[in-house]
Amino acid sequence: MSLRFYDTRTRQVRDFVPLREGCVSLYLCGATVQAPPHIGHIRSGVSFDILRRWLMYRGYRVIFCRNVTDIDDKILNVAASEGVQWWEVSERNYRAFAEAYDTLGCLPPTVEPRATGHIPEMIELMRRLIDRGHAYVAEDGSGDVYFDVTSYAEYGSLSNQRLEEMRAAEDGDARAKRDPRDFALWKGARPGEPSWPTPWGPGRPGWHLECSAMATKYLGPTFDIHGGGVDLVFPHHENESAQSRAAGDGFARYWLHNGLLTTGGEKMSKSLGNSLLIPEITRRVRPVELRYYLGQAHYRSNLDYSEESLREAASAYQRLENFLVRVNEIAGPIPDDVPVPEEFAAALDDDLGVPQALAVAHNHVREGNSALAEGAKERAAQIGARLRAMLAVLGLDPLSPQWAGSDDSGLHDVVDSLVSVVLEQRQEARKRKDYATADRIRDQLAEMGIAVEDTPQGPRWELKRS
Repeated sequence: MSLRFYDTRTRQVRDFVPLREGCVSLYLCGATVQAPPHIGHIRSGVSFDILRRWLMYRGYRVIFCRNVTDIDDKILNVAASEGVQWWEVSERNYRAFAEAYDTLGCLPPTVEPRATGHIPEMIELMRRLIDRGHAYVAEDGSGDVYFDVTSYAEYGSLSNQRLEEMRAAEDGDARAKRDPRDFALWKGARPGEPSWPTPWGPGRPGWHLECSAMATKYLGPTFDIHGGGVDLVFPHHENESAQSRAAGDGFARYWLHNGLLTTGGEKMSKSLGNSLLIPEITRRVRPVELRYYLGQAHYRSNLDYSEESLREAASAYQRLENFLVRVNEIAGPIPDDVPVPEEFAAALDDDLGVPQALAVAHNHVREGNSALAEGAKERAAQIGARLRAMLAVLGLDPLSPQWAGSDDSGLHDVVDSLVSVVLEQRQEARKRKDYATADRIRDQLAEMGIAVEDTPQGPRWELKRS
């Protein structure tokens, strides 16, 4: 099966054929850094990290551009409320986003441009739109520049809306607009706000203009995939597409949108007071378990958060992990260079079907556990190698340096030696049929957070997880 993705513009699953053979250009709307990220923000990062990893597994070179919106009304409002500079707000929250992406194992982007570093490209894009009759400078002397939505016949095609049914754009003074639905490309300078010079007066960029300028600078006037949350389809992505295509660029050939993370059916957001920050969640589950939770559903479906569903995801991941750890102990090191099973590949080729791919992974665990119970070490090792390959593609390989605790491997070795001494004492007690002492040792280890499992190959231990 060839790669196929659901394209928001055409509203159908399409065969994926990149613009350049062997190379995929991918743009993802990244953070608007007015606040630290909650898990709803990072779901998009995880979803497109899985897409990127699968494209790489399929042999493509992926040029991944994820932007940072570091100037915005919300950022200015936060800075004003705190009495600090706008760039202080942007910088501290950018670092929080970067740490969150790293914590959840997202590969770093090829390039991560910031809006404020691309003002010349924005000015050039506005100039092209004005020259083509698709944009105009407000006549009230404000310095605002607007996109004329009535000048572009395809406006509304991405979000499948009719122009006459659209509400007014809430990004500027309606008195300065020719049509209330026109959206701001540039916002004229206001007292106390940062500004940059343009031929039409000082000011700062509108949100939509920023992404078009950055995407085309690094990926070219036409590129393969534009991604983001489904909540961005309108107005943000509609406006990006309109201004870029009206200026003469082909822009994105495929539009992919991930579903939302909700709580009680409502979109997770700071303004609603229902957001959950990454450090808060990773005190309850490990980062790799949170990644499993965020990536387990199909990327286009909504995911409603609950403590129960988070715990279930953590338990599901632990079943995968525990099998690989056991195989690694019993049969020796598991190779990391085997191909994934065909049914796993078929699932991801078909619009990134992660739920179906994970079902294949869990089937392997059931077969592998049966092999271990039968003492079939070689068969268990083969199953373990295939499972490891699948989890690596999803960014979930428990034996990889990202998740294997490589930074504290020395401490783990010390603990392993100490626990082994205690387990030897327990084994001696069992040989003497002193089961009371053996049980007491096991219970004392359990109180310290160490679970002991008796297997045909001898006792094994692991840290208990909440």
